[in-house]
Parts: sequence; structure tokens; C-alpha cells
Amino acid sequence: MSGKVQFRPHHFLCALGFQGKGYSHGFTANMAGIVDRLRAPGGDAVEIEVTFQADHICAPCPHRRGTSCENAGKISALDARHAAALGLHDGERLTWGAAQARIVAAVPEGALAQLCAGCQWHELGLCARALSDLHARR
Repeated sequence: MSGKVQFRPHHFLCALGFQGKGYSHGFTANMAGIVDRLRAPGGDAVEIEVTFQADHICAPCPHRRGTSCENAGKISALDARHAAALGLHDGERLTWGAAQARIVAAVPEGALAQLCAGCQWHELGLCARALSDLHARR
């Protein structure tokens, strides 16, 4: 995938904490490709466009329903909390480097319990470890 990447607001932290787990093989492979691009040298310059509909990560998700999700209520709530915390707006564009700086500035360690409430992946602690590592690097 070249060019900009579209992310729902909650996917900024999902991309940060991704460790090869997902809803299906297709979903996991797609997300790994996106995250590998962000983590590669020069990945901080990748442009991300914010959307409140299905994004590039959602593309092969088995829960996707058109531009929405079968869990739309839960996903919309996650997106609303993440957008508010990170100051993200529909259609906004920023680089992955700028997104990480915003995460560090806006999401202190320990904030994910409230921010990610209802997310099945939160319990694994992957995002909390990734957030802690990001704070330590910055």
C-alpha cells in the first residue's frame, strides 16, 4: 500500500500496540502490512487521514459491514473517546510521527483502561506496553 493510510480514531493506538493478533488471517496480514510500513525507517512520515467509517485496517475485517461494523455502537464509542483524547477530526491529515507525538502528549500511561473500555484486545496489555515504550522513547 502506498500513499496515505486511512485510520479510524481508535486505530492510532491499535497500530501502536499491534503484535500480530487479529480477527482473521486476512485481517491480521493486512494490519501487519500497515503497521510494518509505519514501523519501517521513514514510517514517521507516512500520512494518515482520519475517518469515522471503515478504514484501511477494517478492509478485510470479518465484522465489517460496508462502511460500518456489526459492532458499530461499541466501535463508535471507542472512536469518540479516542478522537476527543487525541483531538482528531474527520478528514484531518497528519503523519505517523505527529500522531505518536500527539499520543504521548494526550494519553498518559494508565489512561487506556478508560479510553479503551470495551475493547477485547485491551485485556492482553499489548497497547499498554506499547504506550509505555513510546513514552520512554520520547
